Amino acid sequence: MVAVMQANNSRLRLHDLQLAQSGRMVIEHLDGRFLDGAITALIGANGAGKSTLIQAIMGELRPVGGKVICDVPKERRAWLPQQLALDLTFPMSVEELIMTGTWPSHGALKGYCAAHYRQGREIMARLGISHLAHRPLGELSGGQRQRALIGRTLMQGAELLLLDEPFANVDIETVDVLIDVFHDMAKDGATLVVVLHDMEQLSRLADEVLMLAGGHGRWASPKEILGRYAGQPAKAPRLPLTFPDSIHVGSA
Repeated sequence: MVAVMQANNSRLRLHDLQLAQSGRMVIEHLDGRFLDGAITALIGANGAGKSTLIQAIMGELRPVGGKVICDVPKERRAWLPQQLALDLTFPMSVEELIMTGTWPSHGALKGYCAAHYRQGREIMARLGISHLAHRPLGELSGGQRQRALIGRTLMQGAELLLLDEPFANVDIETVDVLIDVFHDMAKDGATLVVVLHDMEQLSRLADEVLMLAGGHGRWASPKEILGRYAGQPAKAPRLPLTFPDSIHVGSA
């Protein structure tokens, strides 16, 4: 991962990006880049623009000004929203969900071949959900469901993965499994952007940090964010919602 980061390659860049929702400016004049083969934590208070930025990156929200430059093919981009946004009434099993990861490149109307099913089984084994292959999504726990959703992105071969609070409402074991999977994806060269609120998760996961506050964004290293709490008797479980004094506005 370090070698990739030192190469300073980036297929996802922001240039003077300005975003609005419902007529209100949410993000102003944001510049920067997300490194290939790295995990960037996206942090900030509710309403700071984290989900808005993800929508813009995925092409679902047109900027008011500036632009998002993404060189990753559309079929290799994946967005995992918060679980609350999912429709659990749709009758689909874990295996069926994972197999839909082939749709962006293979097509939704074509059948699956033996290689697809073999890959799906390997992914379920990797995520520890092989025994749930035929279980409906609505019967899964939060952690099991999240593993299945990540399985779909692995099936897709995602090279850009956007995750909105992927560890919310999941068990500790699932957090450990997913962190390992995300690190493996980064080592393989994928670009990951993860919305986080937890200090420990940031320390275990992130290579870079983009903090949003007051309509602006600032880039930092995890060390700068975590260092804000150095020397305190107890580690703060939640990430800061305002810019530390040591972090300055600038391009990444």
